[in-house]
Amino acid sequence: MTLALDAFSLVAILLGLVFFAAGTAGLLRFPDASSRLHALTKADHLGLGLIVLGLLPRAEAVGGPARLIAVWLLVLVSSAAAGPLLARLARRQ
Repeated sequence: MTLALDAFSLVAILLGLVFFAAGTAGLLRFPDASSRLHALTKADHLGLGLIVLGLLPRAEAVGGPARLIAVWLLVLVSSAAAGPLLARLARRQ
């Protein structure tokens, strides 16, 4: 069971890193601000979700998984609020 959890954690974290790299590539390669924001928010949300999912079996105490999920939710809420504001500001300029 431990080997299966280790493999699950490793695969989830590696997939999360791939999505973070894809979001960074989108930030650097896409032509306008809206598509850059789209690439960053979508890929990074999925990347962070996969990393949190991979770290959940590693958390030992009861508060550990709750903190990981709280961080993920805070990032989701903050980028959902900041993304449209940044896109609106970029459209004005």
